[in-house]
Amino acid sequence: MRKAARAEARAAPAAPRRKPAADLGTLGKALRVLDCFTPERRRLTLAEVIAQTGLPRATAHRFLRALAAYGLLDQDRARGDYRLGLKLFALGSIALANLDLHREAGPAIDRLTRLSGESVHLALFDGFNVVVVARRDGDASRRSVVTEIEQAPAHCTAVGKAALAFQPAEVVDRLCAAGLPRFTPTTISDAAALRAALQQIARRGFAIDDGEHRPGVRCIGAPIRDPGGRVFAALSVTGAAARITARRANELGPLVVDAADAISRRLGWRGEG
Repeated sequence: MRKAARAEARAAPAAPRRKPAADLGTLGKALRVLDCFTPERRRLTLAEVIAQTGLPRATAHRFLRALAAYGLLDQDRARGDYRLGLKLFALGSIALANLDLHREAGPAIDRLTRLSGESVHLALFDGFNVVVVARRDGDASRRSVVTEIEQAPAHCTAVGKAALAFQPAEVVDRLCAAGLPRFTPTTISDAAALRAALQQIARRGFAIDDGEHRPGVRCIGAPIRDPGGRVFAALSVTGAAARITARRANELGPLVVDAADAISRRLGWRGEG
């Protein structure tokens, strides 16, 4: 019986091997196409995608059509351009629902909103940018001045700088090497100046965005840690600079730090705060 089993095993056809390199190459190209879309570039033509990705025209067109067929992109038939599809929104909603951060941050966000009377934003840090995953408005009658922001550069936002200040040096070096674009006259666009600012933030415990991404807006951000102490997100209070003066920003700082630390502890962090 054993000999027969061994003979049968030798005779059985081998399972087909996957081709990870090819699969990764195809996936990589699809991701390059999706990465072309940003809050500033919400609709793109085929020519614009080609310019952004460097893909051959036929390849870019094939990927655009395939992504649209799966609902990841949506094509405006009249204009001929593309935008991100609702399938991505559905997947993103599932991802947010699965985030411990999203579930555990609610009480601290609500309390900070009441205490500050301003808009409160919760954002994830991806190494280069911050992505807002939750927001509360302090005054329902006052539209948040940053309602349109979904993703923003880390170097010129309070949540971004609060996260950056507690990252390993290689993370900051990589971000600086990628460039520090200037959005307003107060944007820190020099690598040495940014590193100095991050050192100050690390000592103080919170970051201030003094209209560095949007003119007339002032934000105060503090880091959020996972159970191991790694900073992966941040919390901020945001409002018009006319209301949040420089003095008030420093007064709000400890409140934001307390709220961020409360979220970190709900996530399992047990360090000193």
